[in-house]
Amino acid sequence: MELKKKGCPRRRWGKTGLSIPVIPFGTQGFGNNFGPVSDEQACALIRRAVDLGVNHFDSARCYGDSLRKLGVAIKQGVVKREELVISGRVCCHSGAPWGGYGQGTPDYSAARVLADVEDQLGILGIERFDVLFVHDPPAIEPTLEVGGTLEGLEQARQRGWVDWIGYGMNPHPFHLQAIASGRIDALLCFSDYNLLRQSAAEDILPAAAAAGLGVLNGWSIMRGYLTGAPVERFVPREKWGQDHERAEAMRHWCEARGVPLLRLALHFCLREQRIHGNPIGSLNIEQLEKNVAAVLEPLPPEVFAEFGQAGL
Repeated sequence: MELKKKGCPRRRWGKTGLSIPVIPFGTQGFGNNFGPVSDEQACALIRRAVDLGVNHFDSARCYGDSLRKLGVAIKQGVVKREELVISGRVCCHSGAPWGGYGQGTPDYSAARVLADVEDQLGILGIERFDVLFVHDPPAIEPTLEVGGTLEGLEQARQRGWVDWIGYGMNPHPFHLQAIASGRIDALLCFSDYNLLRQSAAEDILPAAAAAGLGVLNGWSIMRGYLTGAPVERFVPREKWGQDHERAEAMRHWCEARGVPLLRLALHFCLREQRIHGNPIGSLNIEQLEKNVAAVLEPLPPEVFAEFGQAGL
């Protein structure tokens, strides 16, 4: 299959109106957290992604050094800003610098958000983000308060630093509160809509659809162990839980029927029209091309029917 001619399928990202690939590029893939990636390799990977239609890059400071590498690709002209859709994060994990992973209470202030966004724009060498998310706050109320994180994003939008705003997080009650505020345009949920779990369909997806929000679905391949590779490559067997056992059973089921698990996992998510993008962090061009090839090859409905009957 000639991937470049066909290109990655696209969807309208809710009320943002942005056209995005169904598998946006999660930039953690080249942030050195899953293996070393040089600047030169990252630039080649970014260029290849854009050529294949995977031109939405979902970025964050806490994704290793990927933000800087994306900036290198832009500043060196490997890709042009107008070719890209860029979503970013204002990390609120802890009291660590810029809200990175660590200990302590995050700085939820609007002032901190503005300083953070301005600094990130400088790292990337761009004038604005397409979308910015409040990223993984341990509490939702401080982000919604007057002078809080979300107000900071609203002020950044007034300054022309971002077009659309939202949240990227896991707790369902947090998402529902953010949606109910009527102040957001997009969201990213993760680990709750894939072959192993579909709890996002119970509350987040209906609420988001009713509000017209753009939805990204993280962990569609569960950080690798729904790709068809043995789960032991990602998680030592002594640390396995029920999800790991089920993923391994799914791998064996697929192998027995000649059905690539990666295709099954991705097309399962693509069948849900309330989800617009399923970010995947490719480590190299080979992984990227496998992901694009998988979404370009639909599976017949009977495969999903048989899978459902298997009770995995």
